Amino acid sequence: MNQAEHRVPVLIVGGSLVGLSLSLFLGRHGVPHTLVERHAATSIHPRGRGNNVRTMELFRVAGIEPRIKEAASLLADNHGILQTSSLVGDAGEWLLKEIDPGGGLARFSPSGWCLCSQNDLEPVLLESARELGGDLRYSTELVSFEQDAEGVTALVRHRDTGQEQTIRADYLVAADGPRSPVRERLGIGQTGPGELFSNVSLTFRSKLLADVVGDRRFIVCYLTDPEGDGALLPVDNKENWVFHAPWHPERGETLEDFTDERCARHIRHAVGVPDLDVEITGKASWHAAERVADRYSAGRVFLAGDSAHEMSPTGAFGSNTGIQDAHNLAWKLSAVLDGWAGPGLLETYDAERRPVAQATSARASGRSVEHSHPGFTPEPGIGGGGRKGGILNVALGYRYPQGAVVGADSATPVVPEEMRLTGGPGSRAPHMWLRRSAQRLSTLDLYERSMVLLSDERGTTDWHAAARRVAGERSVRLDAYRIGTGSEAELAPEDGADWAQVHDVTADGAVLVRPDGFVAWRSRGPVRDPEATLREAMEEVLRLP
Repeated sequence: MNQAEHRVPVLIVGGSLVGLSLSLFLGRHGVPHTLVERHAATSIHPRGRGNNVRTMELFRVAGIEPRIKEAASLLADNHGILQTSSLVGDAGEWLLKEIDPGGGLARFSPSGWCLCSQNDLEPVLLESARELGGDLRYSTELVSFEQDAEGVTALVRHRDTGQEQTIRADYLVAADGPRSPVRERLGIGQTGPGELFSNVSLTFRSKLLADVVGDRRFIVCYLTDPEGDGALLPVDNKENWVFHAPWHPERGETLEDFTDERCARHIRHAVGVPDLDVEITGKASWHAAERVADRYSAGRVFLAGDSAHEMSPTGAFGSNTGIQDAHNLAWKLSAVLDGWAGPGLLETYDAERRPVAQATSARASGRSVEHSHPGFTPEPGIGGGGRKGGILNVALGYRYPQGAVVGADSATPVVPEEMRLTGGPGSRAPHMWLRRSAQRLSTLDLYERSMVLLSDERGTTDWHAAARRVAGERSVRLDAYRIGTGSEAELAPEDGADWAQVHDVTADGAVLVRPDGFVAWRSRGPVRDPEATLREAMEEVLRLP
């Protein structure tokens, strides 16, 4: 290739939810990057609306949670999942009446689920990423790339002008979708059951449908009449709606068969109102599959989002898993590029995220079976396992038995049956409310740009001083906080809570948390040499020589 015309630490290929999220997270870390997206603009179709609690925690720490809630305000009161043969009358079964019945989620998180469709969320991410200095280029496609020991050289082309440019990057991240050209170019295979089912997503207007729905504020309604099955989703609870209709290309059915007349007739039959006003405004086909890439990286190229894993849309696990891929990778790229972690840290991306995708994709297929998703007739063995642990375990309770962690139980399932966030290595650090002067914050708000060591002001082991010495000696980003009510404490627990008990340590213990909010290491009690102990843990986690 010709000599590079543009130099940047990270090149992102793909500007949908995952690519934009990676841009946002890299921007928060101060990592210069360029993103190229072949489409001319962000998504215009209302899809991928379910942002789970973990994803919203990440957006909270990134400072954009209020913007997303504003963009999602029209669906703020929609909570349930309904299954019924018709919307006429009160028939049907609530598969899930409330996302968070009784408000129990507040014990685990400062955030909650949020319904924000992709066409509303992507502009928020785009604007926020550009505010942080991201170089985001639409109508620009990757033509080719080559890598060597020092970096990646890519050729990109503007689709309107034909102008080409060579970009030299330290690392390339492919967030270029389920048919990822980058993954194929790398020769990385995929494992899993494969294709599950296909749907056509129809956007339509109906002014009378709101009266039929009444006060049933569902997230999605699965309509089960064999002659008119489908999934109905509100866009504004008034006159804009989405309907997922089964599509069977394996039977020779083509997209051209989905005429406006056929689609309107199908919706009317599914709803149960023969004369319902239906104006079809858009169509988009999609295929549900369960596949996970055999590797998440090759050299200096990484896969994220749909390029790394495909899963059934039931439960919105796919987009959330992808956004969490981006968050995991962002802090590791930042640490390596800034020199406070060894290159081996990037190898933990595959070790951590691929098992999560494998467990989550199986759970997503299971949800599709449980919800009788339109068009899905599962093969034996797909979607088995029942309601193991519930949805919160998958969204928030997953853990990293291996990777950039020390002391994690490698025999622990990636998605455990019990919801226990008590500070164990490899799990998301516990949430508790703290005070810093007059400011109220969650422990999760402490974790973003550095490693963080928490210790107790009452303890006789001086973890705080040890952290300062290790940070200076090893030139790593490490912040240390003492928690308590005395003059030595930087943070005070709210309402008399005991941070040590929450994190399952004694007053002489300490907890080391990564920038992504996962526990890297923990000492439950005192040690003879806290500085040496902490240094050894840091070196192992960050792969320092």
